[in-house]
Amino acid sequence: MSALRFINARIVCPVGGIRAGELLVEDEQIVATLSSDAQTIDCRGKTLAPAIIDVAAFKADKSACRRGGIARVALMPDQSPVLDDPGIVRRAATMGKPELWIHPLAAATKGLEGHDLAEIAIMAGAGARAVATGRRWIADSGLMRKLLAYARDCGLTVITHAEDAGLTGDAVATDGLTATLLGLPSAPAIAEALAVARDIMLAEDTGARLHIRQVTTAAALDLIRVAKRRGVAVTCGITPAHLMLSDIAANDFRTFAHLSPPLRCEADRQACVAAVQDGTIDVIGSGHDPRGPEEKRLPFADSASGAAGATTLLALALRMEVSHDRLFALLAKNPAKILGLDGGTLQPGKPADLILLDPDAPWQITEARDGNTPFDGLPVQGKVLRLFKGGKEIAAA
Repeated sequence: MSALRFINARIVCPVGGIRAGELLVEDEQIVATLSSDAQTIDCRGKTLAPAIIDVAAFKADKSACRRGGIARVALMPDQSPVLDDPGIVRRAATMGKPELWIHPLAAATKGLEGHDLAEIAIMAGAGARAVATGRRWIADSGLMRKLLAYARDCGLTVITHAEDAGLTGDAVATDGLTATLLGLPSAPAIAEALAVARDIMLAEDTGARLHIRQVTTAAALDLIRVAKRRGVAVTCGITPAHLMLSDIAANDFRTFAHLSPPLRCEADRQACVAAVQDGTIDVIGSGHDPRGPEEKRLPFADSASGAAGATTLLALALRMEVSHDRLFALLAKNPAKILGLDGGTLQPGKPADLILLDPDAPWQITEARDGNTPFDGLPVQGKVLRLFKGGKEIAAA
């Protein structure tokens, strides 16, 4: 592998902060000094940052990830077949390389049915980086406690979906004026806080690491904030949609705004923005869950939940009022820690997974290129110019 010298860069590191200068790469790693001649890449003042590590995507789309600056994807177990077998996990872990590194999340229960624990230790040996409950919450508290204890002994984080199914049922929206006016089946936002409260208590009891994939309500964020102060090993994530949109985005029965969990009221949205700024939220992920027209061009209650998010993650995240080094902690450093990966920063000795980006470059999100997204038509800024995995450039598709 040839050495690289990035010069005239605005370097953004979640640990080292922001500086102007050069970055050196050799033998697939970031280094302090070079031992051989290097190819020089003039960044011309553009931003050099860690490549994004996307936690909990439902599809690993190489082209979308390349455009979005994503080098690693933690793949949810909700696949066909479900990632509940070591052979399936092993195949998933190798299918994207070298362009995209896929880190499978082992199914917590067989078939993700919520009844019997899957063989987590064997799947960890096959390449699973964490355990996930999939799109659903495990209602059986005894089973959830066993899962957390099992994952703790395997050194794995448990990634959960936080909605009490006893309250949500077949709801497609959050209780409130919008759901009432549209006549949509809805559920109270408290369903999220109830699920979060139980899972935090069980994680604290077992000493397990818990990551709540999406937290979207003020009540649930308050619970997490207090738990962190007690020393509970709990982290949480969110998508740009829940940071930027409230339930009124579903007006006119716009199915691109049919998400899981559903969009919340404006007060909850503002609480989520505040939680990013105060550090309660640890991860901003794409939640990449693309759906075709046959699943979205239906009555709202009959349509599938989910949205594409890989190509738009970075540009939307750049709209947040946080410093860029803090932003890349949310996009790279913290995801790496949750998954037990050695990366997510630009420190010497770390993998040379890099993006060169222009944070001011304008473009427009479109369904045709970026998939079904509630941000269709939105002008944004922030474009990935080049992506490097282990010091090797990943060409645009």
